[in-house]
Amino acid sequence: MDLRERLARSLRREREAAALSVSELARRAGVSKATISQLESGSGNPSVETLWAIGDALGVPFATLVEERAPAARLIRLGEHTGVPSAASPYAATLLSAAAPGTRRDIYLIQAEPGEPRRSVPHRSGTTEHVVLVSGRALVGPDDDPQLLHPGDYLSYAGDAPHVFEARMPGTSAVLISELR
Repeated sequence: MDLRERLARSLRREREAAALSVSELARRAGVSKATISQLESGSGNPSVETLWAIGDALGVPFATLVEERAPAARLIRLGEHTGVPSAASPYAATLLSAAAPGTRRDIYLIQAEPGEPRRSVPHRSGTTEHVVLVSGRALVGPDDDPQLLHPGDYLSYAGDAPHVFEARMPGTSAVLISELR
């Protein structure tokens, strides 16, 4: 099942579980009603920002909207799955592992190129992000104190405050773990 089909199914499931109309979800997320309708029909092409806003409006992690149920053993080869692109920067997030019921962490592969930084609005209260830079170089972390990371560097920071990911070299990639306490 491709990303659009998974998103359509999970978005409708979560919206109905929250007992929200398409109009009310659109209002809460700050997106158009047409955008929600397109996503639920499998014809939309959302940005990372749109999915985060919808997830926040539904009170669910981003991963809940794009997760793919997998067997016990799961191998994801680089390039097998398409990431969700940012609308504002050369940045894409690919969900590698969604939190299982009762847990509160998601794992993403981040791929970014130099250009406009990916600026994130605060996520749910209690969110911590963990980043391990795999390749390239990137300025990462809280808006008021980002750190320059090199391959192998690890950084954790509050994800419930404004933060940034800015690639400083072509081919920059990182593993990001989003954890909710």
